Amino acid sequence: MCPTSTPAQNSDLPLTLDAPVKDGLRNARYGEVLLLRSDNGAFSAEVWNTLGMNDCPQREWDALDAAAIASERGALLAILNGPRYWVLDFIKSNIREQAPETTFGTLGMFRAAVIAFGAEPPVQVPYTERSIVRETVFGFAKGSEIYELVTPDGTRYVMQAYSQIIDKSLTIGDLPGLGTRIDKPEGWAFRVRTLREDLEMLSTDGVATVIQDELQNTYQRVDRG
Repeated sequence: MCPTSTPAQNSDLPLTLDAPVKDGLRNARYGEVLLLRSDNGAFSAEVWNTLGMNDCPQREWDALDAAAIASERGALLAILNGPRYWVLDFIKSNIREQAPETTFGTLGMFRAAVIAFGAEPPVQVPYTERSIVRETVFGFAKGSEIYELVTPDGTRYVMQAYSQIIDKSLTIGDLPGLGTRIDKPEGWAFRVRTLREDLEMLSTDGVATVIQDELQNTYQRVDRG
């Protein structure tokens, strides 16, 4: 979603063994509003997410006016990032502790992160690594089907969420056949497999590395777990 990022004030709490776990997330729908700002030539974006507050109903999502939101919130730009659906099964995180909340239109959201882009505004480039600072575990349960992009050197990226931004008809049932639709870099493979044990993807030193395909489905690099 972005180049190097910094956490929101609420997300700099250390991840602990007893951090809250939100499960039952596979195919759960959500949406995000990103508010782009500039301070002394440095671009950043607040990321507001509907997770745990509502399931991003289509009628209410369609009613959002990005230009009006940007004007109301004093942002350079508002980006409507959704609807999206989780492919993972659970999230373990302290991110909701002390998280600011707000409403866009009729949709309640909490601030999940503040992303720093540096001197250049964000540009969507498929299959390009981007770093997000977060203390979060994204979990996939034993027996779940996962969808991976694998590079020639064996680096793996597991899909964490699929998007209906580009293909509004995309469903979780379409994901096993995605490898024939996307234009992967030369030598990359799209792999579907069923987990024989739980997979927990942790951030490395508090940084998660993600990529998106051209449909804006998002994958996280497997560094540990």
